[in-house]
Amino acid sequence: MIIFKDRVEAGKMLAEKCLHLKGTADVLVFGIPRGGLPVAFEIAKVLRCPLDVFLVRKLGLPYHEELAMGAIAQGGIKYLNEDVIGYSRVTESDIQAVVVKEQQELDRRYAKYRGNRKPFNLVGKTVILVDDGLATGATMKAAILAVKTQQPKKVIVATPVSAQDTCREIAEMVEEVICIEAPEWFSAVGEWYQSFPQTTDEEVIEILKQGDALGK
Repeated sequence: MIIFKDRVEAGKMLAEKCLHLKGTADVLVFGIPRGGLPVAFEIAKVLRCPLDVFLVRKLGLPYHEELAMGAIAQGGIKYLNEDVIGYSRVTESDIQAVVVKEQQELDRRYAKYRGNRKPFNLVGKTVILVDDGLATGATMKAAILAVKTQQPKKVIVATPVSAQDTCREIAEMVEEVICIEAPEWFSAVGEWYQSFPQTTDEEVIEILKQGDALGK
């Protein structure tokens, strides 16, 4: 079992698992903000390919925000985990209230992170979606659904750690999953890191600036 020092170390280790993609034409790396960006940067650096963000927001339960009942992604995509919604007994109005709140934050981040940067054309591209870890996988599933509407050639998910069941579910949605640790018993992503501070908006923006030089 590997406990990562921090997101940078996890990204470097994950990048080694992605070496078979080096030299592949039309590869784009997307970090799921905010924690996925430091990890994604290390992969993009090794593959020498463009880096960007893909905006997704978890829909947490009203009384337990860390547990995802779904997620929304840029492009108007919404993914709902019907199992969680069923046993949690949340109402449609509860869900809608969380959606409205998270859509506001997604819009704020989109404006702040992207600025005047034009979005990449994903048609026919190999897209690597990266996060710092997957628990329920709700945010990643929403990102996958949103990316697929843009007709990429291939979608790959890369993450340092994922719950085993989530990894299997994600594998059914994409062409490849690259994961270092996939434990059967999984409680929280942060438990797999020695240092797991919240990534700030400023750090995301700085990483994107550095990423602009990649793949050129």
